[in-house]
Formats: sequence, C-alpha cells, structure tokens
Amino acid sequence: MGIWERSSAGLRHALVTGASSGIGQAIVERLLADGWRVTGLCRSERPATNALLKIVPVDVTDFDALGRVCDELGPVDALVHAAGFMRTAPLGQLSHEDGTAMWRLHVESAMFLADRLVPAMADGGRVVLVGSRTANGAATRSQYAATKSALIGLARSWAAELAPRGITVNVVAPGATDTPFLRDPGRAATPPKLPPIGRFIRPDEVAALTAFLLSEGAGAITGQQIVMCGGASL
Repeated sequence: MGIWERSSAGLRHALVTGASSGIGQAIVERLLADGWRVTGLCRSERPATNALLKIVPVDVTDFDALGRVCDELGPVDALVHAAGFMRTAPLGQLSHEDGTAMWRLHVESAMFLADRLVPAMADGGRVVLVGSRTANGAATRSQYAATKSALIGLARSWAAELAPRGITVNVVAPGATDTPFLRDPGRAATPPKLPPIGRFIRPDEVAALTAFLLSEGAGAITGQQIVMCGGASL
C-alpha cells in the first residue's frame, strides 16, 4: 500500500535533518502544519513543542549513532536532508578539513540516510535534498559547490532507480536565504549578494516548495533541481 492510500488511516511520517534552525526548522514547522508526523534530527537539544514532533539529538555525520536512530525510527514516508554549512576560500587557501566536513555532512549523510531508509519506504514516498544554486559554481566556494553539485547526481540516479515505485527524489536549491547560516562567520570573506527581488529568500518559502514536492500533487516531478534564487541567476 502506498502512502496516499493509507494517509486517511495514519499520519505520514517525515524525517528532517537540520531541524533546529534555519531552513530545516522552517520545513519542520510547515510539515507539522500540513498534518505530517515529523522526526527532526539536530545536534542541539530542542524541545518538541508539538505532539506530532519528535526531536532526536544526533550528529548526522556520526554514522554509528545515526544508524541506531534509523533502526529505532521505523518506516518513513519522506526524507528531507536539510542539514548543512558553508566554508569558503580561494584557491591557494583551500582547507582539506573544511572540504571533508562539508562532503561528509552534505553528501555522505544523504547517502547513508537514503540507503538505510528508502528501501523500506512505501510506494509513493518522497526524498528532498536541500542543495544550493551555488552548485553551478561560484568564486571562492568551490568546495561547497562541489558537495551541492554532487546532490544533483545522487538525486537523478536515485530518481531513475525509484521511479517504478512512485518514489520521487528532488533537490531544492535556494539562493541566499535569510537564516543564521547567512551570517556565519565562516563565510564572512564572501558576503551574500542581494538578489534582484530586493531581499533574501525566506526560509518559509523554501519550506513551502519542499512541502509541495512531498505532496501527492508532485508525483510527476522527480530527478530535478529546482532553483529558487529571487532572480539572482537571471
């Protein structure tokens, strides 16, 4: 039985990483408002303020700990990987440690979670990876861009594999989004540029697009990177 046939009998269950702040938190709040049951993963303790929300403190790059969480979750109907961070540097100053940490969080964590959770997902399930329009390349952001570009390859490969089961896999790729991440000292050397719409993307806008991609109405959208950048890529 697919998730839409049983939705009236039981709440759909979404797993969201990076649930404690920024885009991840906005996605959690939107899914709760839409009637999903949500398990949120984050490194920091955060009280669950909704009966449909369970917060699990875990470092999603610690695969031993993450594996135990996956074992206890039970089936999920949607996987949203929103955890992330950015470090920037020009050529000649690239940090191997920063590049490795971004790759492990953005790419390897996505692979680990999908490998553990998607095979048991009911037909019609959903996977959304939060990427970045920087995946197309940006000066001083090569290591970050490489990790976000890799998500596109993962999504398209998984989408092709899972299409016969009605499971969709997509990348939501926002431009500069008004979150604490935007003011991270680690990216101070490359401040974000205001897009043509005259403001940064709002987290709730990213959450709204994610919620649509998780909906029944988005069943024909798969293997896509959807960029929302306020016109910055025009």
